[in-house]
Amino acid sequence: MVSQSPVAASFEQRRDLMALSRSRDRGEADRARAVQLTLSGWPSPRVAEAFGFREDTMRLWCSAFMKAGVQAL
Repeated sequence: MVSQSPVAASFEQRRDLMALSRSRDRGEADRARAVQLTLSGWPSPRVAEAFGFREDTMRLWCSAFMKAGVQAL
């Protein structure tokens, strides 16, 4: 059984993630896209694989986003 991600975002946060996903800074853009995929229901292992980073890194970014919003990315 797959559990639902605890990551949630308001309309404004989703809008800000979309804007950040277009950043010239690839790291910022990738982090925003990764969180967007998580919000869309992708599990952390799948997102991590898609971006080529470790699953615990994905969880760190999601945790930072949940605590401090888009600015944390």
